[in-house]
Amino acid sequence: MRPLKDGIRSLVKIDFYGNVHKYFRGTDKETRFATEIRILKSLEERGCKFVPKYIDSNESELHLVTSNCGAPAPDVSQKKCDQLFAKLETEFGVRHDDPFPRNVTYDAKIGQFCVIDFELATLLDQPSP
Repeated sequence: MRPLKDGIRSLVKIDFYGNVHKYFRGTDKETRFATEIRILKSLEERGCKFVPKYIDSNESELHLVTSNCGAPAPDVSQKKCDQLFAKLETEFGVRHDDPFPRNVTYDAKIGQFCVIDFELATLLDQPSP
């Protein structure tokens, strides 16, 4: 697997198939791991298409596997970033508690920006249609 990020809070790698493997580290790692899984599963149930899809996890290793949402988008405008996080909250009931461009990617395969890293997020009631 190719390393993507090796930080204090996680080790992230991409496998041969393009799936993302995230190993949680540091403070509150168990809580952050559980939160990310809960949020991703809820977003999938709610029909959100601009976030990673949950594939698998291993609780004993705090290892999460998700689909790939493209490459980092460091040049995304603040306006676009704000729109993505607002849509996530108003349409899908998830408040991302780290709403910064570092958590936005661009998926060239589907031609859209995506939001990643839900370990610091809050699940709200599902908005009414």
